[in-house]
Amino acid sequence: MKLRTLVLGLCSASALAFAAHAETITIATVNNGDMIRMQRLTDDFKKKNPDIDVQWVTLEENVLRERVTTDIATKGGQYDIVTIGNYEVPIWAKQSWLLPLDNLGADYDVDDLLPAIRGGLTVDGKLYAAPFYGESAMVMYRTDLFEKAGLKMPDKPSWDFIGDAARKLTDRSAGISGICLRGKAGWGENMALLTAMDNSFGGRWFDEKWQPQFDQPEWKKTMDFYVKLMKDAGPEGASSNGFNENLTLFQQGKCGMWIDATVAASFVSDPKNSTVADKVGYAIFPDQGTNNHGNWLWSWNLAIPASSQKAASAEKFVSWATDKAYTELVASKEGWASAPPGTRTSLYKNPEYQKAAPFAGPTLAAMDAADITKPSVKPVPYTGGQFVAIPEFQGLGTTVGQLFSAALAGQMSVDDALAQAQTASVREMTRAGYIK
Repeated sequence: MKLRTLVLGLCSASALAFAAHAETITIATVNNGDMIRMQRLTDDFKKKNPDIDVQWVTLEENVLRERVTTDIATKGGQYDIVTIGNYEVPIWAKQSWLLPLDNLGADYDVDDLLPAIRGGLTVDGKLYAAPFYGESAMVMYRTDLFEKAGLKMPDKPSWDFIGDAARKLTDRSAGISGICLRGKAGWGENMALLTAMDNSFGGRWFDEKWQPQFDQPEWKKTMDFYVKLMKDAGPEGASSNGFNENLTLFQQGKCGMWIDATVAASFVSDPKNSTVADKVGYAIFPDQGTNNHGNWLWSWNLAIPASSQKAASAEKFVSWATDKAYTELVASKEGWASAPPGTRTSLYKNPEYQKAAPFAGPTLAAMDAADITKPSVKPVPYTGGQFVAIPEFQGLGTTVGQLFSAALAGQMSVDDALAQAQTASVREMTRAGYIK
């Protein structure tokens, strides 16, 4: 008995000593459903890597961007892994703020990544972030409400059709808004939608000489249409609603249509969380006679700041969270429909995924339709679909987003918002040296 007690004591002491030497990596991420799911599954990573502990910092999208940008620009070293978009990756990689991912493992299969997604994360032939999920944008709509109203969604809807349908679907007495669209201010919140929308109206942020275009007819048509539509058919308090708020409204059956990121499809079609899971249809992002469907293309990615002192451990986590085995893990726990979408070719060839996810085809079609090298039908000096791929866009997009959110809230007119957006943009682009 004494010997057994001694052995157990030694084993316990050894385990405690091992735990004390475990390296803790800190991960900053966004508070959306796919990322929350990843946190729930982290025990699988810990089993495979008992010498690594994980600490999470989970933040609302705008707050995440602000804190991560500040930390990485000042080399603060708070985070070992950051969740960033395909907007930041090439810009930050060129500034040597990120480490290249050279050791993702022999089984990672980089060539399985969708070419458009991989290309946006590659600089000088090196991958600087691994995609957790990718997305375009599309229309999600209530098939039952469409049928009741005698409406049929076209294969390629126009904004005019969307506007007419939204007004017909609106039933204030039943608490149903005809359409839910982003209104919350932020370059990645309302400006993602409005930039894509303006692209589909034939507009652009800048002309070939970097002159801002908010004083041009396309932005005027976009904003007039958007503000009037949301007044007629949108939910109350729409200027405070971003992706998560509109997701909740749609899942609760309070939206006839929702135009947003394709990644939302797995959540609105999940019967555990959505009251309308079996009543959702999908269509490509609308245009207005331009055959430009917004060119929205986004990925949330895991990257390692150059300031991290735990890069080897961090890269092991990045590999675990973004490889094919993780997709299979999610499928085994929550079904194939919940697998992170939009990053791997193999997922869209998987018959189990195709059967479980009615949105798989529309999602891939939306991503294939996006061309971020030509965001507008007019010539532009930049790339990017729902954003402009220059460092200044983060601050400028947020400024313009605040003006447009105020216009939606009725705090200023559309004309005043556009005029102030033009003034602010000219000032910033001149200061930054784009306008000579």
